[in-house]
Amino acid sequence: MPKMKTHKGAAKRLRYTGTGKIRRRRAGAGHLFISKSSNQKRRLRKSTLVDPSNVKNIRRLIPR
Repeated sequence: MPKMKTHKGAAKRLRYTGTGKIRRRRAGAGHLFISKSSNQKRRLRKSTLVDPSNVKNIRRLIPR
């Protein structure tokens, strides 16, 4: 059986941390910043971890 291919769309958006968790960007940080508050923009700078309910599917898309 051939090797699984990495899902390139997911690989560009998600990364593994050193401990094996999966990190993602927050939604809404692409454009239209003039209408967002300073607090909201500051929160959007930080990345966050993927929800545990989605981890199994994402590990299938981007094997370690």
